[in-house]
Amino acid sequence: MDKGALVVQVMDDSSNGGVGAAAAGGSFSSLRAYGRALAQTPRRLARRACAATSPGEEMSRVRARSGARMARRLRWHDLVGLGLGGMVGAGVFVTTGRATRLYAGPGVVVSYAIAGLCALLSAFCYTEFAVDMPVAGGAFSYLRVTFGELAAFLTGANLIMEYVFSNAAVARSFTAYLGTAVGVDAPSKWRIAVPGLPKGFNEVDLIAVGVILLISVCICYSTKESSVVNMVLTAVHVAFILFIIVMGFWRGDTRNLTRPVDLAHNPGGFFPHGAAGVFNGAAMVYLSYIGYDAVSTMAEEVERPSRDIPVGVSGSVVLVTLLYCLMAASMSMLLPYDAIDTEAPFSGAFKGSSGWGWVSNVIGAGASLGILTSLMVAMLGQARYLCVIGRSGVMPAWLAKVHPCTATPVNASAFLGVFTAALALFTELDVLLNLVSIGTLFVFYMVANAVVYRRYVAADDDDADHRRAWPTLVFLAAFSLVALCFTLLWQFAPAGRARTGLLAACGAAAVATVGAFRALVAEARRPELWGVPAMPWVPAASVFLNVFLLGSLDRPSYVRFGFFTAAAVLVYVLYSVHASYDAEEGGGAGAGAAALDGAKVQDEAADFKV
Repeated sequence: MDKGALVVQVMDDSSNGGVGAAAAGGSFSSLRAYGRALAQTPRRLARRACAATSPGEEMSRVRARSGARMARRLRWHDLVGLGLGGMVGAGVFVTTGRATRLYAGPGVVVSYAIAGLCALLSAFCYTEFAVDMPVAGGAFSYLRVTFGELAAFLTGANLIMEYVFSNAAVARSFTAYLGTAVGVDAPSKWRIAVPGLPKGFNEVDLIAVGVILLISVCICYSTKESSVVNMVLTAVHVAFILFIIVMGFWRGDTRNLTRPVDLAHNPGGFFPHGAAGVFNGAAMVYLSYIGYDAVSTMAEEVERPSRDIPVGVSGSVVLVTLLYCLMAASMSMLLPYDAIDTEAPFSGAFKGSSGWGWVSNVIGAGASLGILTSLMVAMLGQARYLCVIGRSGVMPAWLAKVHPCTATPVNASAFLGVFTAALALFTELDVLLNLVSIGTLFVFYMVANAVVYRRYVAADDDDADHRRAWPTLVFLAAFSLVALCFTLLWQFAPAGRARTGLLAACGAAAVATVGAFRALVAEARRPELWGVPAMPWVPAASVFLNVFLLGSLDRPSYVRFGFFTAAAVLVYVLYSVHASYDAEEGGGAGAGAAALDGAKVQDEAADFKV
């Protein structure tokens, strides 16, 4: 759309319907106005819940609501560094021990390879969207242009919840690892106990708060400088990890890969619990890969998205997978799998070794650096998500503002920094980390579905869209159902030949479903710059694996997820749909100016993709 057409459209909209809610001050101008808005909730839901924007609108009219632009100064090596920093945090130092001891044994190396493949498949889906639509909204924007506003809002709520809860928990764990680095094993020694508060909320952690606020100031100042700091910290952290790997291979014994300590009670071999143990281990260690999605939120600040984003996102996942597999192999060589400490596997492997206790302190220092890098990348990502959610109109527009001097979303960064610090001050969030896991896997599942839908449904006219929508939706629902059946059989069916046959049948049905869809339904569009290879096999495999990993989570996680989703829907019905209606359909005095700014940005969109 050219600039003149856009202005004409806005003037026409203002003359025909701009008086509405905005002229009267909006749905929240008074109690009476809000009451009228609530009375119109069904009609507004019908108009807004499935309302989708176009990539051009996201990069122009919607982006213009932030005012100043974010600076495009990041290159592919910055994205690789951010991906490494976001993924290689403290999680690997904990999940490796649990997955090895409880499920996979030495076969945890294969578990990490499977989880890495799953992460790479999801990364491909993210990359296609990020290259085609280089904006800061990540999965929120991808689902908004595909499935509409309500699906995007639920995704955005899960993403913000995931980032805030996990960042608060990780910041508190920084105190524990920093204590290990200096020889203080009990983190409670560095926390202030407050009598009278319930357990889990009664230890004030000022160090965690200080770390979060310091990182918040850094990311508000400049994205490029934050990236440089992350690169330095990540390089030192990777050096620590390489040190751990070398020490493991040097001090380790290959006999530990097949021989447990207690052979009478624990099976031996490289795969002591068979394939089931390896896949259950993959579900657990997959959480160590969470963080690469934050890289896609930096797309609006990348110099050449079509080149830098694929290399940055996929390259970081491949490098992290290699590091994780080597770490898992070195740990498995250090100790038999049934002697590994589930809470601190790497440092615990050296504590009992005469003359090698200092290695535990080095591991604690490396994990502390990993926490800092993962926190910085996660807080960069969460601020950009909230900024774009503010742009969309479903949250206050104040959150969308980009500061003209720093070219960063200062309001969103500061708000989330203070909120996260307040949670980290008192709250132990271990119970909520499974809620973080289910929310993240749900988002990855939705993005994989969205990339298929967009490839096979997007067309030049609405009639063609409707004709292609139903076959594609039926395929996505049927394939998810087959994946769910496979997962339930894997989790609950008793071992035996019948179970194996049913699993094989489900696998064959999944392959047949994808093959039939590919043969019968033609793609409606092909990406101009970069697309997911082997469509629809790659996103289908991502859907399948994410459903499988979701099935590994416990029942309380789903209960908490259900309550959280219900609360998010309630917020949408009571606030967001009305705010969105005012922003998108109520008109307003500033619409013309925003449209002119949006047209200017749209004129430059082609330059961003070069």
